[in-house]
Amino acid sequence: MSKVLILYYSTYGHIETMAYSVAEGARAAGAEVTVKRVPETAPEAIAKSAHFKLDQSAPIATVAELPNYDAIIIGCPTRFGRMPSQMSSFLDQAGGLWAKGALNGKVGGAFTSTATQHGGQEVTLFSIITNLLHFGMIIVGLPYSFQGQMTLNEIAGGSPYGATTIAGGQGERYPSTLDLDGAHFQGELIAQTAQKLCG
Repeated sequence: MSKVLILYYSTYGHIETMAYSVAEGARAAGAEVTVKRVPETAPEAIAKSAHFKLDQSAPIATVAELPNYDAIIIGCPTRFGRMPSQMSSFLDQAGGLWAKGALNGKVGGAFTSTATQHGGQEVTLFSIITNLLHFGMIIVGLPYSFQGQMTLNEIAGGSPYGATTIAGGQGERYPSTLDLDGAHFQGELIAQTAQKLCG
């Protein structure tokens, strides 16, 4: 049984919702799944005044535990076309793991959200994937075998580089069924890939 970590940062709850759908997909493939988040680095007063979702139930991850997993799937919203500082700060602390090659050969993936359809989803995914490649990880995206991302019938996230959702300018749009299906699909595919490599 492969061990999969869903590691996320979510400001308003959109990525948190996606993370649990990714986790359901990984569990459907028979993986042992852990969902954790990175620490909030914004001052509490600012986070509260901006209405950050601070009551998330997922425990806080540590960099030291990352080698314990066969696959790590990272999710975070975009900040001006790249990952936010909270996730970047967490990954920046993993230099010791990089130096030891502790994550070489593990499976990685990424998912994200943006306010608009053209708000930098693919660039944000690549900002995550770039880190994972530097760690020596094997990347699994959201292939077009997930046909839902090709729809023209509704606003939908999705990219061959990872599952996505569109949150709206005020955070008013939560992940649709189609967006969650994409996250589930990617989680399942990553867990299956990790199982093949570990098996």
